Amino acid sequence: MLANACIGVEAYDAYYSTRELYDALSGIHEGEQNAKPVLARILSTNCDDFQRCLYYCVAGRCVVQMLDDLAWLIELLEARTIISADLLRQGKVPQPRNAPYISAEPDGPVASADAGFELGQSWYLDPEIGGVIRE
Repeated sequence: MLANACIGVEAYDAYYSTRELYDALSGIHEGEQNAKPVLARILSTNCDDFQRCLYYCVAGRCVVQMLDDLAWLIELLEARTIISADLLRQGKVPQPRNAPYISAEPDGPVASADAGFELGQSWYLDPEIGGVIRE
């Protein structure tokens, strides 16, 4: 699902958008105070559904699995940006497509922009140990 969500998205935009989402989730996992507002902004952006699509592809998994899956995607997208850069250096411009996630308004409900949102229970599940993570 993650790789398919990137079809039609310009190579650099897909890479940096995925990286930004990864960094926000990683920041929340690490307890960084400014990370939740960043995720709230990402999920509440009205004109771009791409990052929201990626988020909801991994939502419901524990945060470690979310990060692993997005790291896998980042590796794929990094290779794609290298190929795109090589083409551009050769003077070959990839044929533009209509960006699949950009529109004048969101295509469905948008998450709350309130940075005080509650994290769901899946953030605290670790499938490796079969249950809830206790501090």
